[in-house]
Amino acid sequence: MITFENIISDRGSKYAVSGGGCDSADEAKAFIKTLCKSKKFAKATHNTWGLLAGDTPIKNDDGESGAGMVILRMLEREDLRDHIIVVTRWYGGKHLGGDRFRHVQDAVRYYLDHRS
Repeated sequence: MITFENIISDRGSKYAVSGGGCDSADEAKAFIKTLCKSKKFAKATHNTWGLLAGDTPIKNDDGESGAGMVILRMLEREDLRDHIIVVTRWYGGKHLGGDRFRHVQDAVRYYLDHRS
């Protein structure tokens, strides 16, 4: 598991991104469970994720409507299969509107650029 913390901050909200090898919905649940063993991530407002398990797209918005699809689209563009990416947000008290999708994209791009 690779995690980059505090990569984006906007109006009090903070973002992190994590990822690693994963090839099924069950493995994705285990990945999230492992991530949330850290109190910091367990207390996050949202842990949204996407995974291309072979040709099967799987996502979870975790209350951040549409964020999982943003992650999936980026995985598809990169043709990155059997790899989960989780974008974590700690809500800062102010709504971000559409900027939240830009932040999810930026977090995934950061992960893709720095994971190796």
